[in-house]
Amino acid sequence: MEAIFSLRIVGLKGRTISDLNQYELKVYSQNGEDGIIRAIFAKIGTSNRFCVEFGVEKGLECNTRYLRDRRGWNCVWMDAGDGVPEPIRTEFVTAENINSLFKKYDVPPDFDLLSIDIDGNDYWVWKALEGYTPRVVVIEYNSSLPPTESKVIPYQPGFVWDGTNYFGASLLALSKLGESKGYTLVCCEGIGVNAFFVKTELVPNRFAVRRIEEVYRRPRFGMKTKSGYIGHPMKEGTYLSA
Repeated sequence: MEAIFSLRIVGLKGRTISDLNQYELKVYSQNGEDGIIRAIFAKIGTSNRFCVEFGVEKGLECNTRYLRDRRGWNCVWMDAGDGVPEPIRTEFVTAENINSLFKKYDVPPDFDLLSIDIDGNDYWVWKALEGYTPRVVVIEYNSSLPPTESKVIPYQPGFVWDGTNYFGASLLALSKLGESKGYTLVCCEGIGVNAFFVKTELVPNRFAVRRIEEVYRRPRFGMKTKSGYIGHPMKEGTYLSA
């Protein structure tokens, strides 16, 4: 499967990708993120093959293990769980400490990939990041919120996800934040968990820019009803307009 996928990647040269979802491939990622990430970098190239990911749990199933194990990238991994193995750093990432953590672990100001998956304050942590400009950002969005609504949970430094659909931010809120930081939304993987942003200057002639309603993917996980999946169990909660 991976060998066939590699041949498809070679065929990307010289043309614009209209739909990154067709390159989804799961090796170590939760869904098809491995393939999408590889397709993105096949188009934009790499600078230093350095990535940062927080929310990796034990590091067995995450968005950057493929890059580390199969592509030789340098990775800084962080997670707040108990007993995480080396080389994962035990850190509870917040908006207040994100910049100091990057300094602590010698993250270069310009690097290739940032992956954010902390089940809650993802929006606020990305917003707080200053002085660091990853070329690609992968971030979890709340797909139970429609793409026409710009919503985010109020910031709580100690927020811990309770397994419901009350967490994070809508795709529109993240898209607006990304735009303010110089990024363009290029894809959401098919299960409706992660969104992919590329620095806007790298997008022309490489990726088709589509309306957010076309990029958005509804939940294809969690509870299932007669009308389809609805994602995590529903819970009422307060959201802010973003």
